Amino acid sequence: MVARLLSRSSPMGPRVRALRLFLALALTVGIVSPVTLSATAPPAVAAVPPTYTDALVGSLDYALDLAVLSDRTVLVATKAGVVRSVRNGALQPAPVLDLSARLCGNYERGLLGIATDPAAATGSTQYLWAFWTARDAGGTCAARTDGAGPNPATAPRNRVSRFTLRPDGTADPASERVLLDGIYSSSGYHNAGDIDLGRDGLLYIATGDGMCDYRGDVRFPGGSGCGPANDTARDRNVLNAKILRITQDGGIPADNPFQGPGTASCATAPAADGVTCQETFATGLRNPFRLAFDPDAGGTSFRINDVGQDTWDEIDQGVRGADYGWNLREGHCQLTNSETNCGAATPAGLTDPVFDYGQSTGCTSITGGAYVPSGTWPAYAGSYLFADYTCGTIFALSPDNVRTEFATGLDAPLTIEFGPDGAGQALYYATPTELRRITATGSANRAPTAVVTTATGPGATEISFDGTGSTDPDGDALSYRWTFGDGTPTVTTTTPSTTHTYASVGAYTVTLQVTDPGGLSSQATASVQAGNAAPVPTILSPTATDLFSVGTTYTLRGSATDAEDGTLPASSLSWTVIKHHATHTHPVIGPVSGATTTITGPAPEDPASTTDSWLEIQLTATDSRGVSTTVRQDFRPRTVPVTVASDPAGLKVTLNGTVVSTPTTITSWANWAVPVNAAPQTDGSGRAWTFTRWSDGGAASHAFITPATPTTLTATFTAAGPTAPPAPSRVTATQTGNGAATLTWSPSSLPAGQTVTGYRVARDGVDSTGYGAFSTVVPATSRSFGFGRLVVGRTYTLTVQAVTAAGTGTPATATVAVRAWTLPAGPTAVTVVPTGGSAATISWSPPTDSGGQPITGYRVTRDGTDSSGTGPWSTVLPASATRFVVSKLVAWRTYTLTVSAITAVGSSPAHGAQVLVGSQQGVPAPTKVTVVQATGTTQRISWEPPTVPAGITLIGWTVTRDGKDSNAFGPWSTTVGPSARSVTVRNLVPGRTYTMTVQARTTSWFSAIAHGSAVIR
Repeated sequence: MVARLLSRSSPMGPRVRALRLFLALALTVGIVSPVTLSATAPPAVAAVPPTYTDALVGSLDYALDLAVLSDRTVLVATKAGVVRSVRNGALQPAPVLDLSARLCGNYERGLLGIATDPAAATGSTQYLWAFWTARDAGGTCAARTDGAGPNPATAPRNRVSRFTLRPDGTADPASERVLLDGIYSSSGYHNAGDIDLGRDGLLYIATGDGMCDYRGDVRFPGGSGCGPANDTARDRNVLNAKILRITQDGGIPADNPFQGPGTASCATAPAADGVTCQETFATGLRNPFRLAFDPDAGGTSFRINDVGQDTWDEIDQGVRGADYGWNLREGHCQLTNSETNCGAATPAGLTDPVFDYGQSTGCTSITGGAYVPSGTWPAYAGSYLFADYTCGTIFALSPDNVRTEFATGLDAPLTIEFGPDGAGQALYYATPTELRRITATGSANRAPTAVVTTATGPGATEISFDGTGSTDPDGDALSYRWTFGDGTPTVTTTTPSTTHTYASVGAYTVTLQVTDPGGLSSQATASVQAGNAAPVPTILSPTATDLFSVGTTYTLRGSATDAEDGTLPASSLSWTVIKHHATHTHPVIGPVSGATTTITGPAPEDPASTTDSWLEIQLTATDSRGVSTTVRQDFRPRTVPVTVASDPAGLKVTLNGTVVSTPTTITSWANWAVPVNAAPQTDGSGRAWTFTRWSDGGAASHAFITPATPTTLTATFTAAGPTAPPAPSRVTATQTGNGAATLTWSPSSLPAGQTVTGYRVARDGVDSTGYGAFSTVVPATSRSFGFGRLVVGRTYTLTVQAVTAAGTGTPATATVAVRAWTLPAGPTAVTVVPTGGSAATISWSPPTDSGGQPITGYRVTRDGTDSSGTGPWSTVLPASATRFVVSKLVAWRTYTLTVSAITAVGSSPAHGAQVLVGSQQGVPAPTKVTVVQATGTTQRISWEPPTVPAGITLIGWTVTRDGKDSNAFGPWSTTVGPSARSVTVRNLVPGRTYTMTVQARTTSWFSAIAHGSAVIR
């Protein structure tokens, strides 16, 4: 986790490729720019709803997980291996647990998750469970990020440990009990690493697929490669790419889904091939970064936030024994690399997510999740909150899966969790540099946020301070109080900037306190170095023109001088290397001290990333007074064009786990081992082909080693014997009437010499006359066939096969659910409001009953004459529309705007209202208008009053009904008093649809009308 803590480390397209996480993981050494001071960077200012407040709890590097103790203490785990605590809203300085000396923190490794028992009884033993990357016995943190070999013998493994908490709130390191120690971290990426305690008292642990197969690529027995080719999630004998469930002391729960023969415990090491780990609760995951448990569920109910590869990020419901489909599927789709083409339907045995979202919008790395606890935030009751690292947003997902933005503009949120805040609860969230919380403050005054930056030249003692980034959520004017850290008096200003001259050379901390008119304040600090010039580092090798090859070792050499210290020793130098990938980065090494260090040329994540990935080398020099300067130099790969061809041309091969049509040219990197596979196949004409040879002499499935010069790799195939015709294409089944459906298709190309003599069409199930499965052969010119007498409420599978002299071909199927067709009900929540002086906007929600057919559009109408002389007018809008602006209206004229839903059966009743165009809007229509059947011959129309403008008095309501009643009386109306909220309309005719209206009676000369309708059944 962590460089894309999410590392989408093997994405298939430059558009949104993955991890966008932890671009600064490699920068945790506090690098500053080449000036003589370091400044607090302005934090991202979160935009939260008006009645909420976002506030800083404390500064932390990469807080990755939170847990709450029974005494309402919030524990915070950092990637570096330290657990801190928050008590009474304040971050405590003393660590609860420090694993940093025993932990691997390179790549996406570290202390990745913690759990406690928040319901533990007072006085009982309390435990802290941790998911962390432990160093191997030799103390190394090796990784193989190119898949060119099995899991290194010196690679660390992810571990789950239990620690006992002392009465003082700290954890006893000597109390560690290792519960799981067999979780691979071969490449250092895709560790996932969340751990939580369910309401059933059991531990749930999320593990990632490791990015690269622990067995290596296809050159090694059982190996598959990296990225989408990595099939670790398919291996049931390892704990990776799973949700695990164990008891609090590491045992196997009796109701875990995989028990008995063919299973074994994998607590300390993988099991043999073909054996399933008993710790497994669910499988088929890529990088399940965070789990979220529902605190209000009757039992243990949780969701899994799984970071996607290239196209979808997903939220899965935790289900015992589920297989979520990776690396066969991503989100609810096959690995098609498309948000519009999902490929085949979900196969039996695989579980789709409860929600997923495409990465094309720029939100590409799902991180933390949290259910809103009951009674906490009524406006978000029942919602599920989740964060996305790359677009800096926390979304709210309603119980009916409607996604809205809750907080935006966050600085890369990593985790979110509800925890105590005074007498209530707040949403805590972590960014790469801070722990913050969002609280519901209602209409109360909210505290401002202080931000301070500094600027000066090398060696200067006069320094400028700028608090322009400070903000107040209520928009109040701020006062600025400056403390310069050198003992001089504080200065208060009404403007956000000032300067200060230091009398002597040294390091100082300046504090800015901003205060709003209500007396609420906050502080920010910045460190400055007065009168000290920054050191000057130089990267000696590699040079700016050098290129790297995959798997080759390179030595980094550098030096530095300082105006005050002269030539700096090697101990003053530090190296960090990161890999750029599209718009995000991954850590590679560092910080590593010394004048030299070595790196090995990495492999690209996939063929799509070869043109937008490179290394960035950073050399940091720190002088004797602690001032640092960092220089950066790009180290680019040696790129090589490789054309993958077939003989005959046009056949398909698999390239790094993705099927491509030949010929295709990719950009590779020198010495990269690209997994390729040439499988037996049938071409578009139905002819079968078998693999003969690759031009490099490799087996059908092997790793092609990219040379240093452009090359062509060709797969040769041999034609097999004649085959049956291929399946027709573009097969669809559509209901075309009550009890009728039509199957349509397009013919596929046939091998030379074959001719279609007809098409066999078939239906399964039983029709309305009691006949069972049915089939017939139609002429070769047919492209459709209609099936009748279908049973309403039943789903049928319809099949078509081409028939030739060689026999009946491969079937193509489509399903159709037969429904009773009726007219749709009218749109709901229809409102009409004036928009400016010559327009009006009509808005609506979809009808509650579409009559069994999908809505195909909405018809919006307008009566009267517009300013161009056009009389009554209408237009049809797409089914996705929920509003429309009608323009060219005549000011001070009253119009009636209506909207009706359209399906294949027809149009619904039109709902709408009158609107007065102009600046005076009169009295709006009543709201929440509903019409329901009360008895067999009565309906009740109900409403809520609108907001009545000042100076206008509500004196009653006018209710109307269209059509004729059972006494043959036509349209009818009545008036009721102002306190009425419903009217029952009687003597209605069963089977007839009536439209009811309600209009306020006021002292105003205009009142809008609200409509509603229902059919008497």
